Amino acid sequence: MSGAAIERLRAAMTGDVLAPGDDGYDDARRVWNADVDRRPAVIARCTTASDVSAAVRCAVDHGLEIAVRGGAHSISGMSVVDDGLMVDLSLMAAVQVDADARRALVGGGALLGDVLAAAQEHALALPVGAISHTGVGGLTLGGGMGWLTRKHGLTIDNLLSAQVVLADGRVVRASAEEHRDLFWALRGGGGNFGVVTQFELALHPVGPLVEFGMVFWGLDQGSEALRAARDVVGTLPAGVNVVVAGLNAPPEPFVPEQHHFQPGYAVLVVGFHGEDEHRAVLDRFRSAVPPLWEVATPVPYLALQQMLDEANAWGQYYYDKGLYLDDLTDPVIAAFVEHVPRKASPGSVVLMYRLDGAYCEVDDDATAFSGGRSPRYNAFIIANAPDAGLLEADRDWVRGLHDALLPHSSDEGTYVNALSGNESEDRVRRAYGAQKYQRLARIKAQYDPQNVFHRNANVVPAAPAPGQRLPVDDSVAAAPHA
Repeated sequence: MSGAAIERLRAAMTGDVLAPGDDGYDDARRVWNADVDRRPAVIARCTTASDVSAAVRCAVDHGLEIAVRGGAHSISGMSVVDDGLMVDLSLMAAVQVDADARRALVGGGALLGDVLAAAQEHALALPVGAISHTGVGGLTLGGGMGWLTRKHGLTIDNLLSAQVVLADGRVVRASAEEHRDLFWALRGGGGNFGVVTQFELALHPVGPLVEFGMVFWGLDQGSEALRAARDVVGTLPAGVNVVVAGLNAPPEPFVPEQHHFQPGYAVLVVGFHGEDEHRAVLDRFRSAVPPLWEVATPVPYLALQQMLDEANAWGQYYYDKGLYLDDLTDPVIAAFVEHVPRKASPGSVVLMYRLDGAYCEVDDDATAFSGGRSPRYNAFIIANAPDAGLLEADRDWVRGLHDALLPHSSDEGTYVNALSGNESEDRVRRAYGAQKYQRLARIKAQYDPQNVFHRNANVVPAAPAPGQRLPVDDSVAAAPHA
């Protein structure tokens, strides 16, 4: 962009506009994953939906690729772009909680911790991911799963409406009543359809204290421990959730010092219905395979959500892959036991989130979510290293474990939040399945026919057959231009 064009954008926005060489530019372009180092031509630090609209129009007018930055947690770095325009939403982080209605209005640049802290003032919570400095926007638009998924579903299952800046600069509201096709697509379709500047989300009574437990086994106990996990997790009560993990023991006060950083397997067990139910589940794990160590204690729900923050801090090097697994079958367990000991960095992990209960109560076609709603695990295989050299070793480890598990994975999609963002059209199509992808492509053609928003698990706009017009959402024509 020319200097004159940048000045015109500055005049159109209330927020700051930064170009290379400006004070604050290098801090603003930095993202969570230190392996990503890109230099936008311009950074629009938006404070309002009108700012976002001006930035999007500017990028389109000048043919600049757009990246949208919320929490900047995209491992593949989709939230920053070389020589393009970064729409920075980090200043749009306001959270308003209506405790009586159990609703929250959340700015598009808010972090999970912002929402949880505001909600916990009223003993309320939202189903979200497990790291509190993750952005609400990116997590939500792909699905959003974590400790509360068995009780209250995915984050998108609790999305009531969204304010969206479209590719032509219009600002619209999508909900069950307005822009219904867009609302369906936003719930799982990622950042393909616009920039969400505000979310309206349903909250649920949680905490302020919940029960937390962790049971840890050594590498030589892996097969037994994972078989025990299979047996116990299949019959969990509704008020308990479990993450099954391959990891190094954290150097925390509750871990015996001789086991700090020891590699092994663990279950993290959270109870929402009281100590008795929680301890009964822990007892089943303990009696099945005697652990090296364990801990059980009540914790503030907010502390639970912050528990993994330090281990996943800014400035480290990350790479990941993921896939769905119907169950911890013997071949799946064999793959884990073979590959988990091969990781090089103590920070690298495998986390298997259990998805059933409320997750399964939502019809598969009710949202664009890229996965069936039958009971399953979502496995996250994450390389987390302090330097680029160690990352390279564990990048190979991630790929090796993923490839070993792939023949045993569910045929129903792939969680798009675990895709790299530069996947082939065929890979994205397979992630959603043919029917959902076709519907998403038609909606994409309505709202972003030029594929302006393509730094994501990209859905290519559908092209109408000769002599045909694409169907139009009947709420589009009446939508206000704001």
